[in-house]
Amino acid sequence: MSLKAALVEEARVAGFSACRVCRPWDVPQAAGRLAAFLDAGYHGQMGWMAERTAWRGDPAALWPEARSVIMLAENYAPPFDPMEIVGQGGRGAISVYAQNRDYHDVVKKRLKRLGRWLIDRAGGEIKVFVDTAPVMEKPLGQAAGLGWQGKHTNLVSRELGSWFFLGAVFTTLDLETDGAERDHCGSCRACLDVCPTDAFPAPYQLDARRCISYLTIEHSGPVDEALRPLLGNRIYGCDDCLAACPWNKFAQSAAEVKYHARDELVGPSLAELATLDDAGFRALFSGSPIKRIGRNRFLRNVCYAIGNSADRALRPAVQALCDEPDEALRDAARWAALRLS
Repeated sequence: MSLKAALVEEARVAGFSACRVCRPWDVPQAAGRLAAFLDAGYHGQMGWMAERTAWRGDPAALWPEARSVIMLAENYAPPFDPMEIVGQGGRGAISVYAQNRDYHDVVKKRLKRLGRWLIDRAGGEIKVFVDTAPVMEKPLGQAAGLGWQGKHTNLVSRELGSWFFLGAVFTTLDLETDGAERDHCGSCRACLDVCPTDAFPAPYQLDARRCISYLTIEHSGPVDEALRPLLGNRIYGCDDCLAACPWNKFAQSAAEVKYHARDELVGPSLAELATLDDAGFRALFSGSPIKRIGRNRFLRNVCYAIGNSADRALRPAVQALCDEPDEALRDAARWAALRLS
């Protein structure tokens, strides 16, 4: 068996859904697209995106010794329609990827295992990345043939739909590469038209400042009052544009149990979430990516959802938060209480 074939098989055994290879310099368009995104201010408060742009825009500059990039896909597709919970006033909608373990930890362990196997088999050096370094995973994923960047800017696969994580192994080995995937979106606009906040100025462009995932996770401080009603009951992330993609009809439910939703995180009670103190928040979201944003920002999101619920029975839940020390949480609670008065 060739090294490339053995690598693909080992990736499958490690739990990855797909494995493809490209060169670090196979994404010459990345730097220009990143510059246009930053110049338009679409990154909002994500100042880290404007840092290390030389590395982010050119993977070959990140580690000049690297000769190949192994791109891995890991399926996390849900066995249910994530849109079923959207609009259920008394319950919160949490993005599918965050309903159990933090994917960073799970994917990185698999990447390190695969990297150790590669070194034992063929030598060389490696570096592994999973959304934690200035690496343009999506352009590299397209260059390697895992999928293509759809009109919602996320990677889409003909086999996995939109539900998969990306990981990268940079290596000094000169591996056999795969061809880039071409765009299969055609005239479809499903992902663009479903967006509640019109976060796509044009196909293949995302203004993160209007994206619900950005607003509920990355954005600190109060959310613009004009956007708050559009959040609905989404309290962490948003799956609308992913769920709308017709290519999801080919996706199979995730095999990894660490991605299977915890019952208590599928449509949790907003009233119960509003009572969480810091210790309760940490306990509920132990091992979850939600823990990263902290109790105050999460409860800010919960308050917006309660304010959008039209359920006056939830008013006491936010009234109890109206004097919180955190300014953004206090503002969100008062806004919600006023909406339900």
